[in-house]
Amino acid sequence: MNEFLKADFINEIGRTADQMYQNGWHERNSGNISYLLTGSELDLVRDLKGIRVIELQCEVKDLEGKCFVVTGSGKYIKNISRDPLLNLGVIRVLKGGKQVEILGGFKDGGRPTSELSTHLLTHQERLRQDQAHKVVIHTHATNIMAMTFVHELNDRSFTRSLWQMCTESIVVFPDGVGILPWMLCGNERIGYKTAEKMKNHRLVVWAMHGVFASGSSLDDCFGLIETVEKSAQIYLMTLGKQMVNTIEDYQLKELAETFEVNYKKEYLDV
Repeated sequence: MNEFLKADFINEIGRTADQMYQNGWHERNSGNISYLLTGSELDLVRDLKGIRVIELQCEVKDLEGKCFVVTGSGKYIKNISRDPLLNLGVIRVLKGGKQVEILGGFKDGGRPTSELSTHLLTHQERLRQDQAHKVVIHTHATNIMAMTFVHELNDRSFTRSLWQMCTESIVVFPDGVGILPWMLCGNERIGYKTAEKMKNHRLVVWAMHGVFASGSSLDDCFGLIETVEKSAQIYLMTLGKQMVNTIEDYQLKELAETFEVNYKKEYLDV
């Protein structure tokens, strides 16, 4: 595992985790990350033998044989860069998609995050939509969470409010955001509901809880979250105040067409 620890993606996971912790999104052991290994990255784990098998709460047949780096259950995001072998593990999805085997990491005998089902179901769905997909992050982005207490929980209206808060928003997330009402976490039900939303959105908001986001790289996924978070912050800063200006629908349309992004046209009244 020595070469594995030197890999760029391990350093990137640590840096991303540190930044999210500094942003205040990861109190205690909250949040989790999973990273799909592809191409030459697989050479680092190809010879590793399974240490133990874990039953899944879901079925992910499309992911058979795929390997992931995942954060551990009960682990603190802020500690990943200090001790990746303790806080991260490598897993492989076994035939049938109902089990994973641990190949390395979790040196204290730990296990993958309790949100593993949602991570794997999200990876499965996003790979169906985008072959370049690699990363899933669950985080407690503060302003997005706060916004779910004061805004109706509807994909279209929530997205419109976010788009209107920041010029770059419709360019960065033209697919909008999916919204789920409060649900019990850590089980297959919220996993399947999240994956259903991931058919049409790269970021799903869990009301009063946090977000599940996906991307083609750690930077891509983190950048998506921080853009949505900035829009939510501005929304809350202006909430209850007299609005003098806003980004109008025709201007959002102009932005999307200028930057040639495939935006949700049905979300605009133009």
